[in-house]
Amino acid sequence: MYPVLTQFLRTILGRIPFSIGDCLYFILILCVVSWFWNNRKTWRSQWKNKLLSILSFTSVLYFLFHALWALNYYREPLFEKMKIKNEYTDNDLLVFTKMIISKTNAVQYTITTNKGLKVSIPYTQEQIFKKSLNGYHAIAKKHSFFKFNTLSTKKTLFSLPLTYMGFGGYLNPFTNEAQVNDLVPLYGFPMTVNHEMAHQMGYASESECNFIGFLACVENEDTYIQYSGYSMALRYCLGNWQVRDEVIYKQLIKTIHPGVLKNYKESEQFWKQYDTFIDKGFHAFYNQFLKINQQKDGMESYSKFVNLMVNYSKTHTL
Repeated sequence: MYPVLTQFLRTILGRIPFSIGDCLYFILILCVVSWFWNNRKTWRSQWKNKLLSILSFTSVLYFLFHALWALNYYREPLFEKMKIKNEYTDNDLLVFTKMIISKTNAVQYTITTNKGLKVSIPYTQEQIFKKSLNGYHAIAKKHSFFKFNTLSTKKTLFSLPLTYMGFGGYLNPFTNEAQVNDLVPLYGFPMTVNHEMAHQMGYASESECNFIGFLACVENEDTYIQYSGYSMALRYCLGNWQVRDEVIYKQLIKTIHPGVLKNYKESEQFWKQYDTFIDKGFHAFYNQFLKINQQKDGMESYSKFVNLMVNYSKTHTL
């Protein structure tokens, strides 16, 4: 059911240049605020009816959420679908991390011809949307279930609130539009776009969408988009080593081009200026939301895609 539904929604809404889903959210918020304001005087005397109205409205939204999207949380795991192992050793991770460092350094140098320069993508965000589709066409040749047609990827109208919440993008479950935060540093923008496009295909797991987004980036013919995928994968690997072994982590850092580290610093400084209690609160909420919806690792599931990458690389060239 879902492939037909998502293709229909992308075909209908993909041609509209702005986010219909964000507009619906805005209208919904206005309606909810207006309802509470109009009923403020009768709340105590008619609280049972008001409560029933709230529950009825919420139940309809909950049904639509499941019918249009949330059933995807029960999909067959990608580990099983692609016959990829679920475990790896420290040595496996070390071999993979060194390989990703080599790939990231190589692409960075190809783009800048200077190890000390950070990568600056020369494209507009709309151009990145269109170019990202090429990566999905490439991985579909190897894995047909990643076939993707018809873009419906848009800049969210709520980029600033989304930034304070600590998110680079999201999928609107009611309209199947991929919403991307247009304020984030551009070098990481393609990876976010490809991640949200993976959600559009019905992959609900954050780790699986990171993995699919990574494949779509590195298989793309464009070196800037490749860099976005490799650099993001490397960042997750380094985070893994920082927890596992501080000595190895420091050794690995020394082998990375300064230009790559400058991109990481750029991203770190961007998110730091929006670091408030708001993003911590939303991350705590989303962590519980993921756990309720079949993702037992919660927010940690984003980094679990290292498992997929390490084991996939044993049998496939990246």
